[in-house]
Amino acid sequence: MELDSNSSLYPLHRSKTLHLVRHAQGIHNVIGDKDYKAYLSPEYFDAELTRLGWQQVENLRKHVHQCGLAKKIDVVITSPLLRTMQTAVGVFGGEDYPETVDALPLMLANVGNSGRSAISSLNCPPILAVELCREHLGVHPCDRRRSISEYQCLFPSIDFSLIESDEDVLWKPNVRETKEELASRGKKFLNWLWTRKEKEIAIVTHSGFLFHTLATFGSDCHPFVKKEINKHFANCELRSMVIVDKSMLGSDSSITNYPGRIPSGADVPSDAVVNEELANDKPVSGWQVFKSGLLDVTALAAIGSISCFLIFNSYMEKGKEEITRNS
Repeated sequence: MELDSNSSLYPLHRSKTLHLVRHAQGIHNVIGDKDYKAYLSPEYFDAELTRLGWQQVENLRKHVHQCGLAKKIDVVITSPLLRTMQTAVGVFGGEDYPETVDALPLMLANVGNSGRSAISSLNCPPILAVELCREHLGVHPCDRRRSISEYQCLFPSIDFSLIESDEDVLWKPNVRETKEELASRGKKFLNWLWTRKEKEIAIVTHSGFLFHTLATFGSDCHPFVKKEINKHFANCELRSMVIVDKSMLGSDSSITNYPGRIPSGADVPSDAVVNEELANDKPVSGWQVFKSGLLDVTALAAIGSISCFLIFNSYMEKGKEEITRNS
């Protein structure tokens, strides 16, 4: 395939890999898929996973371990609802919790009448609960969360420190968040991710949140790519995507970039000499800077009175002298 105007190139350190996961099947999904009005029933308050949902969790867990993804994840971000946290710990958490260890489990046994064993917090990435990636807020009881103090008892090793209110003050019984408000919250969430140092992030969230957030992307892509980005997520579906910071919002420095240096010779000052002269505001010739391999923003700022043209002109003149001397 030939590169064309549709191709883009960005520095690696200005990107993050996001592994997006919709929660597994919840009890509200079973009836809600048949009758949308069922989502209004208080019976499905903070809905838990079904038996099929837990089987979906097991299948995805096997996949992320077999493909090597489990070892790459730096942090797992989860919506603080029962079904998303069950999915997060089931897919990305440790093995069954051994009662002989001192570490607290990620999830206690039988949370949400799951019949599941407790899940260990050992040998797995940290899991952080964040309100910004919750489902559509308001009206539907299934999207209302419990108190954080109750969750902390059920999920002792999930980090809830970023949630300010113990009770759910975001969910309103008579006001449903608009699609535009949800998409705006999704953008705010993605911007927040740039404040994190982690590069590979798993996000366990909801269908509506994913759909309306991702719908704001893809307009500059081929229609097939846009469709891949914008389509609805199935229960326990995983899609990996790369997000790029083109605005300097993120400030991560590269861990793989390497500033090349020209080896010092008999007539070439070492890096240390040039650095010392720059630090002491001593005049430094363009030739010294060029041959030392220090032609970067810092050097140009230090010799601001010398233009790039003069630096390279100095280089050419010095090069001619060397050629004449060595002839």
